[in-house]
Amino acid sequence: MTYELYYWPGIQGRGEFVRLALEEAGAPYRDLALVPEASGGGAAALVKILNASSLKHPPFAPPILKTRRQFIAQTPNILLFLGHHHQLAPRDESGRLWTHQLQLTISDFYLEIFSTHHPLGDAYAYEEQRAAAKRRTKDFLATRLPKFLGYFEHVLERNHARGPWMFGTRLTYADLSMAQVIAGLRYAFPAATRRALRSRARLCALYEQVFERPRIALYVASGRRLAFNNDDLFRRYPELDR
Repeated sequence: MTYELYYWPGIQGRGEFVRLALEEAGAPYRDLALVPEASGGGAAALVKILNASSLKHPPFAPPILKTRRQFIAQTPNILLFLGHHHQLAPRDESGRLWTHQLQLTISDFYLEIFSTHHPLGDAYAYEEQRAAAKRRTKDFLATRLPKFLGYFEHVLERNHARGPWMFGTRLTYADLSMAQVIAGLRYAFPAATRRALRSRARLCALYEQVFERPRIALYVASGRRLAFNNDDLFRRYPELDR
């Protein structure tokens, strides 16, 4: 079976968490964001799914993964599915729930990162909320960033006897997502993130090991992984990186 992934073209966004899981699993998939609209892809393909009145369980927003029988939306939900079917999550219920819990916490973290540059909402341009963004980012870098990173470093420390991952002896989709968040933070706040990671060696090691994995490294080198940019959810505004 070949999956179909629907997401907005031109950005990594939340779709990248799903792409990393699919790539690590070696699962065949068609990334509609990279397919020209003339060939049935692009934004038009996504909008068609969002507006389809025939779907029994309509998605609210992308990413959306089409399997043989259904459309699955919401990043943690898609990863819960892929983790179960592609050995990217523990087999026991307790382990699966813990991995899902970690992913939900990563999603909370991700939302707070986005809110640094758009604290008033994405209906306003960054330039319209610059003052609020500076205030929000100052608090984020001083309190929220160390709190989240400290939590995940502690999770890694508790599991260190079993390996470099957040749970058990094998990589899970939560490890992939954590590495993606660190990559995004290094793009958005290079100076602040460098300082924050100095005392968090296990997170640094997790990031390096994820992006050194053969399938992930091939994906990054393939040109299919889009670069971070300021139309995405991780954005670099040097004035905020204090």
